[in-house]
Amino acid sequence: MFEQTFKNIDDILHKDAGCSSELDYVEQTSWVLFLKYLDDLEKDKKTAAELAGKTYKGIISRDYQWEVWARAQEQRRSARPSQSPHR
Repeated sequence: MFEQTFKNIDDILHKDAGCSSELDYVEQTSWVLFLKYLDDLEKDKKTAAELAGKTYKGIISRDYQWEVWARAQEQRRSARPSQSPHR
């Protein structure tokens, strides 16, 4: 289950971020997973607050929330012209 997810992250880092060594992968992958963890934590706290009838103000500004940041990354990738291996 997670194996394919890590492979996808590694592929993206290799192509988009220019990671050239395993140490680069470890550093970048750890950072991406940490950001995703924070996003999930924020969602859990928001849900708990809503269930308790309270409001929750997140600690991560909108521009840096996973759903905004990850979507922006995906849109940039899809906006690039496709590169054929036959060029």
